[in-house]
Amino acid sequence: MRLDDGFPPETAPFGAVDSPDADWQSLGSLASLSIRVAKEPAPRPVTSARAIAGFGLAGDRHASPQSPRQLLLTGSAAYRRWSLPAASLRENLCLEGSTAPLASGDLLRVGEEVILRMMFLCEPCSLLERRCPGTLKVIGADRGMLARVVRGGEIRAGDAVALRRAQAPRWSNEWQERVLHVARAVPEGAWIGYRQLAQLAGVHTAYCRAFPRVLTRLPHEVASRVKNEINAAAQWSGAGLFDFTVPAPG
Repeated sequence: MRLDDGFPPETAPFGAVDSPDADWQSLGSLASLSIRVAKEPAPRPVTSARAIAGFGLAGDRHASPQSPRQLLLTGSAAYRRWSLPAASLRENLCLEGSTAPLASGDLLRVGEEVILRMMFLCEPCSLLERRCPGTLKVIGADRGMLARVVRGGEIRAGDAVALRRAQAPRWSNEWQERVLHVARAVPEGAWIGYRQLAQLAGVHTAYCRAFPRVLTRLPHEVASRVKNEINAAAQWSGAGLFDFTVPAPG
């Protein structure tokens, strides 16, 4: 996979998306921008960042071609509503207003270049609770949306933000459904390990202990492609899992 600012493997060229007829809805602007650097306790505020197609933000600890959680977006409305300290939601992009209009499958254009694919809601975690006690029980969907970069470029604080509805396949907010979705995608004759299944489904590795129970919902010949072992032969990389083609407008 090329980690550059060209068109990523999961999308078609964006001429249709960029055309004057494309149905883009303004969502205001980007209030702030941060990079979550490895081993640093808090996100690092920046004025600009390089988004890399199919990978994430350059220098961010969560950037990975095999993850649906490359970026976290939240809104300034959540900070006002819950009186949260700055950057306590640990987002990459904070939008002016709310992320409530966003849904899985939507595309978000940031500035003139970058296009993001909305994946699923970000569940509040124990780290957030430790930093802001009481938040875990009440914040719900206000934590924001997780996304992948489908077209790269430079992101700058203050960039205009626009939304185009339901252009990509939707992913469930329920972690069990995402695990089943990834397991079904493993090609016949290949297999996937628990840890990689967790990464591709966007769930914490602590959930691996529940995988055997969740996988009983699949036919045996499909569930047997998920193995709790290490063996490089025929191991599936997740190739094609995030592929989609942007439909032409109209």
